[in-house]
Amino acid sequence: MIYPVILNQNRIIIMSEISLKVKELSEKYRDYTASNLSRLVRIKSLSTQEHDVQLELKRQMEEAGFDEVRIDGLGNVVGRIGNGSRILAIDGHMDTVDIGYRNNWDFDPLGGEISDGFVHGRGSVDQKGGPASFVTSGRILKELGFDRDLTIYFVGSVMEEDCDGLCWKYIIEEDGIKPDFVISTEPTNLNIYRGHRGRMEMHVQFYGVSAHGSAPERGKNAIYMASRAALEIEKLNEHLKVDEFLGKGSVTISEIVSGSPSLCAVADYARIHLDRRLTWGETMETAVGEVEEIVKNMNAKVEVLNYSEKAYTGLEYGMVKYYPTWKMPEDHLIVQTGVKAFSQLYGKNPKVDKWTFSTNGIMTCGVYGIPTIGFGPGNEVLAHAPNEKVPVNDLVVASAFYALFAYTI
Repeated sequence: MIYPVILNQNRIIIMSEISLKVKELSEKYRDYTASNLSRLVRIKSLSTQEHDVQLELKRQMEEAGFDEVRIDGLGNVVGRIGNGSRILAIDGHMDTVDIGYRNNWDFDPLGGEISDGFVHGRGSVDQKGGPASFVTSGRILKELGFDRDLTIYFVGSVMEEDCDGLCWKYIIEEDGIKPDFVISTEPTNLNIYRGHRGRMEMHVQFYGVSAHGSAPERGKNAIYMASRAALEIEKLNEHLKVDEFLGKGSVTISEIVSGSPSLCAVADYARIHLDRRLTWGETMETAVGEVEEIVKNMNAKVEVLNYSEKAYTGLEYGMVKYYPTWKMPEDHLIVQTGVKAFSQLYGKNPKVDKWTFSTNGIMTCGVYGIPTIGFGPGNEVLAHAPNEKVPVNDLVVASAFYALFAYTI
């Protein structure tokens, strides 16, 4: 195999040598990476409540020798290594979902236990394992004297579980950081992911006319309107677009609420909540239009929801709850660079695939068109599930991958 070379302080260094050094250091810092993740897991960090975990991540970046570490106005931790003309961002969100029903767990979900080759607990897979790994990557890069024409931002982002991409909307529009390339560290089972379906949230509100329950024919029941629409939406789900790579679009009703003057009256209001997953070629406009067609002869209104909440910093920030579909061509530079970095480290090509769920990639690639891939420790099937745990070996591989990717891009 012929390896590319880089010029570093008047010395020619073969990339195979760099990959060996990166791999060696990732193994050397195995316990360091696992211990850092354990500390992060032990700090509960629901969306908008990430303050304490962000301080710990900032401390870890500083300890690893990053060139600069700061917390921005939304609460994202932004660490920097290098000062080159091109920008690589490596992102991992620090908020988690709650633990759910405690009896479903076989161990303390906030214990951060390291045993049997795993780090255990909520957020170990989704998604603190990625940031713990990239802290080690930063330490490796500093130890190797990384001096490529590249600025690397390591971002511990906030509020992703509540609103995918909001953090990156802020980073790009308010912090003024627009990367040339992005790696999401969401769990990929150590595969390279190059996209996923988009999603959006809609309400359909139905307005009826109330009447006494003893004479319902005098009124117009909003629940009946919503029910007829619901059956048509069920049919719509069977006929949505299909993409060979991303799969089929989908729609489901996740909530229905109603109102009436009393329980002895015809309901004059109903509302359904739609969870719409968007495949390639489907947009907010097409998805709204499909539902508007279903309710066109009803007194109903279709609306896309907005998100606006206060971050732990006190800043209120928001966006429309539309999260665009995105995918990268398999032959794109960023995908092939990922394949190359992995194969140099481990002597085999990784699987190139997609996520089932949604990530911050909806903003970096879906909105801003920034080339984005995913590579992260852990299996996504454990995301939001009880008994969440990540293999320590996955953390080691991820820390090596991020470091060598920076040398390779």
